[in-house]
Amino acid sequence: MRFCKKCVMPDTRPGITFDENGICIACQHAMKKKTVNWDERHKELENLCDKYRRKKGGEYDCIIAVSGGKDSHRQVYTMKEEMGMNPLLVTVEDLFTPTNAARHNIRNIAEAFHLHLIAFKPNPHAGKIISRYMFEKYGRPTWYFDRLLYTLPLYYASIFNLPLLVYGENVSYEYGGLDCEETYSAREQIFNNVAPDIDLNEFRQLGLTDDELIYLTTPNRDLLDKLDPIYLSYFIKWSDQSNYELAKQWGFKDLSGEWTRSNHIDNYSHIDSFGWGLGSWMKYPKFGHTFATDASSRLVRQGLITREEAVKLVEEKDHNLDQRVRDDFCAMTGMTTHEFYEALDKLYNRDIFEKNEFGQWRLKTEYYEKRRKGE
Repeated sequence: MRFCKKCVMPDTRPGITFDENGICIACQHAMKKKTVNWDERHKELENLCDKYRRKKGGEYDCIIAVSGGKDSHRQVYTMKEEMGMNPLLVTVEDLFTPTNAARHNIRNIAEAFHLHLIAFKPNPHAGKIISRYMFEKYGRPTWYFDRLLYTLPLYYASIFNLPLLVYGENVSYEYGGLDCEETYSAREQIFNNVAPDIDLNEFRQLGLTDDELIYLTTPNRDLLDKLDPIYLSYFIKWSDQSNYELAKQWGFKDLSGEWTRSNHIDNYSHIDSFGWGLGSWMKYPKFGHTFATDASSRLVRQGLITREEAVKLVEEKDHNLDQRVRDDFCAMTGMTTHEFYEALDKLYNRDIFEKNEFGQWRLKTEYYEKRRKGE
């Protein structure tokens, strides 16, 4: 396990690479973006929108996959207010307890921009069974909802005959991953391993029917090739901070006064629901990093904090599993707390973790030193 010399990202992140100077690919891309001619990129976006712009009023001309978060507000603002498009918004709900902020934000994004929103409510029976199974076997507790987030917008784009499908950022390019090519096209996003294909026979063996497993398969190649999904982050300067500031101007609410999370360094990202946060936190037992590493690394790349400050944040926050996240996941799946920890204990990566004197899983001592030194 080695760490980037510029930020605090480890090489255990799937698909990430380091150069000969020990700088991770995400930091390399951040430096590369400083040389981009954003005026030219903006013109490219205008031309792309002109290609798909509706011929008359009363028609949609693109689909935007939204959660209601700060990035969703940025996507909708850019396409509706700057590009003059009439997007149809699509969201996928999960089965966890939504935060008050999330309830407000998903309603606000449609109201503030005067748009239609389709909310897909997943099958509760399938969702509960699959979520528990995927947590216990693969350490992917939110796979069912993540999968639908990836597949459903593609199917809807085909159903409504709207080839232009707008996503926010290419997570692999922005943060390092399996599909880190700089391209506007998001056609291959479904193959980035965030919510990979699973043999549906595994779920059929749990007693689920094909009717309950609808939309979990990857759309066929012919369907994908008819669509033109894009990453908006290719065309405009993209950052958490700027998206947050813009979103607030359009009515977005963060978690202020509602929930102070033990494993986050901000109060405006990943705020959709309580239990959903377990999916991203599971990067910690598997790969040794999660929210604090991701967020503080972004802040380092933007020049907002130093690497030393990032190290302190990671050591304070990353290992924490917020109790509200755990309790909400258990409530949704029907697991007891004891069953939850029995399953979690089996998922820790023994190559990089060991238990301390209090029975807590922590990175092996040598990796704390390596992170601090950036080696």
